[in-house]
Amino acid sequence: MRYLIIFAATASLFAACSSPQPETTPEVVELINYYGDTITADGAVAPDEFAAMISGKDSVEVKLQANIIQTCQVKGCWMTVDLGNGEEMRVKFKDYGFFVPTEGAEGKTVIMEGFAFTDTISVDHLRHLAEDAGKTEEEILAINEPEVGINFEAHGVIIKD
Repeated sequence: MRYLIIFAATASLFAACSSPQPETTPEVVELINYYGDTITADGAVAPDEFAAMISGKDSVEVKLQANIIQTCQVKGCWMTVDLGNGEEMRVKFKDYGFFVPTEGAEGKTVIMEGFAFTDTISVDHLRHLAEDAGKTEEEILAINEPEVGINFEAHGVIIKD
């Protein structure tokens, strides 16, 4: 009798081990890093939609999704993003209240919420930004004219890895 119980238990164990297990695929987890105010990706517009929104206006409140070109290599206190068609936009952070990574963010997707506005950046400030970007002394001194363009002040940023 004892052998019959051991045999039955062993047989059921082998049956359980040999039954097909459902295949599982590894779950892909997207890493998301938040900076500044907590925001969501909901309602973010692409660069081409953004261009239509800002056209003819001095400023616009917007949530924008773009790709990061560069971040400040000194503190992470600004970044530039790709607006398409060879255009880029400089992004600073509200009240200098938060920073993004100084390296490794290039090419990543960013979602940022805040205000886009037309602004003139002085030669001195452009040179300062070039220095923060790691430009050579020759490149910095070659900046001789202020720059008029669209800038962005973000109060919340998401960077997707």
